[in-house]
Amino acid sequence: MVSKAIFFSFFVVSALCFSTLGGIAAADADDFDLFQIQGSVYCDTCRVQFITRLSKFLEGAKVKLECKSRTNGTVTMTKEAVTDKSGSYRMEVTGDHEEEVCELVLVESPDSGCSDVSKDEYLRNAARISLTANDGIVSHETRIVNPLGFMVHTPLAECPAAFKELGIVPDVIF
Repeated sequence: MVSKAIFFSFFVVSALCFSTLGGIAAADADDFDLFQIQGSVYCDTCRVQFITRLSKFLEGAKVKLECKSRTNGTVTMTKEAVTDKSGSYRMEVTGDHEEEVCELVLVESPDSGCSDVSKDEYLRNAARISLTANDGIVSHETRIVNPLGFMVHTPLAECPAAFKELGIVPDVIF
């Protein structure tokens, strides 16, 4: 009689453990289909393609997320966002895009002195992003994108001093 009670207790406890684990796995699978994308947009005032102390983050810049099929290149999803006062943007994306190439590209600069760049020049500035839970990234929900920058045609006069502080000599003629 005691062994039946122990067996029944063991069976009930095991069933509870497995049902709890199944619920956790199902919740995690649903969470993987929702991604928070965060990034920023700046004005490259020294034309060096990285942020310096003279760079300015842009409010009102427009970025576009575009995912394309790896096999035939057709666009499978697009989404746009606009930067806030700090030059940051956020967007939410649902669905797993493992079989697609997803990139964030600059679309439009606000009227800030950085908008005088040719479209071909700033569209080369794109950031690829992984939008699948099957990629080994620990943070399943949030994806932080490298900063994207618009360039001015003529670097600021203060740029050589900023480079000297950094100890670098860029390939820019001032």
